[in-house]
Amino acid sequence: MSLNDQISKAAVLLEALPYMQSFRGQTFLIKVGGSAMEEQSLVDSLLRDIVFLEAVGINPVLVHGGGKAINKAMKDSGLEAKFIGGLRVTDEATISIVEETLARVINPDLVERIKALGGRSIGLPGTTVFSGKRMLGKDPSTGQSVDLGFVGEVTECNTEVIDLAVAGEVVPVVSPVAREIGTRNTLNVNADIAACALAKKLKATKLIFLSDVLGVMRDPKDNATLIPTLDEASIAQLKKEGIISGGMIPKVDSALDSLHGGVGKVHMIDGRIPHSLVLECFTDRGIGTEITL
Repeated sequence: MSLNDQISKAAVLLEALPYMQSFRGQTFLIKVGGSAMEEQSLVDSLLRDIVFLEAVGINPVLVHGGGKAINKAMKDSGLEAKFIGGLRVTDEATISIVEETLARVINPDLVERIKALGGRSIGLPGTTVFSGKRMLGKDPSTGQSVDLGFVGEVTECNTEVIDLAVAGEVVPVVSPVAREIGTRNTLNVNADIAACALAKKLKATKLIFLSDVLGVMRDPKDNATLIPTLDEASIAQLKKEGIISGGMIPKVDSALDSLHGGVGKVHMIDGRIPHSLVLECFTDRGIGTEITL
């Protein structure tokens, strides 16, 4: 390695320094799911970033999805996955598979991989963190309410164990299921909804969604049209123009709800980019879309 290469590396560290100083002791709620969880090298890249965050004094809390793994487990069991308005219809057989896949496959795997990278981590089933109630879906073709079965929204978050983990410099890894209030039933919760609820309760400095798009774009087919910063007024305008539409509407709405609930900033970044978390949080330009009030 040449001296110039070494100097360039030092410059990268110095660019990150003010961000490390300002974020020290702050909580980042990171939600990962979809394509960002499919390629093992990208998962390792993300988890290495999370270990890095903790090492420089930031408190990362991870909420994970598991849709594709759940679909595979259902198929292996002879069950067909059905979705209404983006939410999984969850009967008794399905919720059993959801809970089994999250608690025995995905969650412990993430925990062990964080440990293998030199971090400390604890897996928390969402039923110990989230309490909730059942929610109805909406048929997109008719607009009518539809019973989704064991599908819920979060009404309460118990953060006692998370607070203890963070105080001990341990990364909590939380699955998106909730305990139904008044019963012992488990409810399947959309991971975005779970992440937003927990971020509000923790008053997270950042809520970061890792997905398979760069962020909010004026033209989804043109990466050069990425919009780096949005606020409430610009979101309203982009909705009017039809630029924010379809599945992006509930994402930006939940982002605004989180901000009104005490979250500092919301970031939407592409989890398929190696080390996207570090690039967004510790560089001057960032790589995704940040949303503020």
